[in-house]
Amino acid sequence: MRRGLQLSGVQLFCFVVAAGLFALPLVYLLLQSFKTYPSFLKDPTGLPHPWTLSNFGSAWTQGDFALEMLNSLLYAVVPDVVTLILGVFLAFPISRGWFKHSNALYAFFVFSGFLPAGLIPLFVEAQKLGLYDNRVGYLILTSLSGAGFFFFVGYIKTIPRELDEAAAMDGCGYFRFIFRIIIPQMKPALATFAIFGFVASWNNLILPLVMLNDSSLWPVTRGLYGFFGEHTSQWPLIAAATVIVAAPILVVFVVLQRYLVEGVAGGAATGSAGVGNAPPAAVAAEE
Repeated sequence: MRRGLQLSGVQLFCFVVAAGLFALPLVYLLLQSFKTYPSFLKDPTGLPHPWTLSNFGSAWTQGDFALEMLNSLLYAVVPDVVTLILGVFLAFPISRGWFKHSNALYAFFVFSGFLPAGLIPLFVEAQKLGLYDNRVGYLILTSLSGAGFFFFVGYIKTIPRELDEAAAMDGCGYFRFIFRIIIPQMKPALATFAIFGFVASWNNLILPLVMLNDSSLWPVTRGLYGFFGEHTSQWPLIAAATVIVAAPILVVFVVLQRYLVEGVAGGAATGSAGVGNAPPAAVAAEE
């Protein structure tokens, strides 16, 4: 009992330190967004006095966040859905070992995920193909990534192979089998990488800076970046704009956070096994 209490104390201390390191900057940012500019100059670290909501209205108007929110939502949701579906369709045949060199192909895709993105070749390619500075072209450029593929292979290996045979005997088509049987059983993994993909797309700044020149196509990160050139000294206004940009990410995380740990743990537990054989736990479940 004494050791348990000591361990709990250490864990509590680590939790408080970690929460403080991550939460204090966010709390400080939120407090500054409720300050007036004279109040911020008078006391940059204190509580707002008086409290005001005018910064949020000004930031929303000056940043043109109404249009940019719609753009960011489109740029985050469409590539996320396309990437997840393509990842499942790619991971399923490789996890079942349908290809002659499935392990080599699997290793190639995993290795390719560690290669840096070539921004200059991508820019030249976008110009040559007519994908530069247009919404459809930007969606095409961001919808063909392989995020989550490694974990999807691990998850699919835990699904009994008898389901494949039963679906084939019942005349279930391949696409129907993927959407009606495989994808519903992969909800934790899909939700986990839906969060990762949404956050990455929402926070993306470099690619919009390079690929989108028309201001009507800008996402919220590009609009927020404009505050640092035009309103550099207006820190309460910048804080309010940052809170507006970060709010949708917090909502997505709150809605899907219960799948996050389960998805990462499940995919990591089986993701390192060979792609041709199911893990022992899955084999035992099938038997």
